[in-house]
Amino acid sequence: MERYSPDKKCVVMTRDEVRAFDAWAINTLGIPGVVLMENAGRSCAELIEDKLKDVAEPKVCIFCGTGNNGGDSYVIARHLINRGVRVTVVVCGDRNKIKGDARINLDILEQMGESIELLNPADQDIAGKIELLSTGAGILVDSLFGTGLRGQLSDEYRWLIESINACESPILAVDIPSGLDCDAGEPLGVAIRAAWTVTFVAVKKGFLSANATQYTGEIFVASIGIVTR
Repeated sequence: MERYSPDKKCVVMTRDEVRAFDAWAINTLGIPGVVLMENAGRSCAELIEDKLKDVAEPKVCIFCGTGNNGGDSYVIARHLINRGVRVTVVVCGDRNKIKGDARINLDILEQMGESIELLNPADQDIAGKIELLSTGAGILVDSLFGTGLRGQLSDEYRWLIESINACESPILAVDIPSGLDCDAGEPLGVAIRAAWTVTFVAVKKGFLSANATQYTGEIFVASIGIVTR
């Protein structure tokens, strides 16, 4: 994993290029998507562990969406738990929508005996529930939405993101801060304001925009097990 800086030459990808790369890795090289997810999540867990190395009895609270971005965080949770970190996993949305590789990793967590918190983004007391769930956490993890997000966020997800931003703990964004447009680097109504973003394979085009830094924080580029050529 490498820390990105503007003066360092790096690979930059658009939303469509990221999708094409993933499809090439899965369909041409034959790397199962669940393996790519494992590599992505493990990289994030390693950075989180490093950031909490001087914290006694560290705790992490992870806010997960129902897609593959959330799936990365079930991997993060497993690796952190295996390393002795207390983890609260919060599924934000309809649990029944979790499918494929993400569902595999959620099932593994539950088979380990871990409990999963469920949060309805339309809950009227969303801010209070997020504050309660995140109490004592040294780091919050944002894995609500990935690079494929398009269009303005609904009001309920705006309130959810604003409530996470209002917490005092620093936030690590998985691949991209939720709510940030991958190509334009502008919030789709509102976006997570992360202290760190662990992005996969390449720096995303939108991260180069003038306003993106206030959302991404420090950017780290992590491998998912295969590099661009």
